[in-house]
Amino acid sequence: MLAAVVCACSDDLDIHQVYAYDLVCMPVQKKIVQNETAEIRCQLVKEGDYEQAKFFIRYFQPDGKGELRMDDGTLLLPNDRYPLDRTTFRLYYTSRSTDQQVIDVYIEDNFRQVVQRTFSWQNENGDKEE
Repeated sequence: MLAAVVCACSDDLDIHQVYAYDLVCMPVQKKIVQNETAEIRCQLVKEGDYEQAKFFIRYFQPDGKGELRMDDGTLLLPNDRYPLDRTTFRLYYTSRSTDQQVIDVYIEDNFRQVVQRTFSWQNENGDKEE
């Protein structure tokens, strides 16, 4: 009976709390004019599902000037961390300059894993090439 108890207890029990994930986005327009808004459709794709995993979003803008909003209207401030409570969402970037614009979007989980995507736009000044 002791042998059965010893064999029943195994260290091979595999409990995962940390699963890899990725941020998948639809293609985004490449040109933008000042005060125009570009839509970024996103989906968080997870390899597994751990009930207590929490996700956060933040962004940084190394070039240009603009605003980034969530689909619920939340204005995201650069480098501030916001909870992300769903896996499918949209971001809306509004240009506030006439220069090239770049934003880096970071999705982070509560296990310190980070996925980063970069979006960039060229200024569309309305001049047409002949």
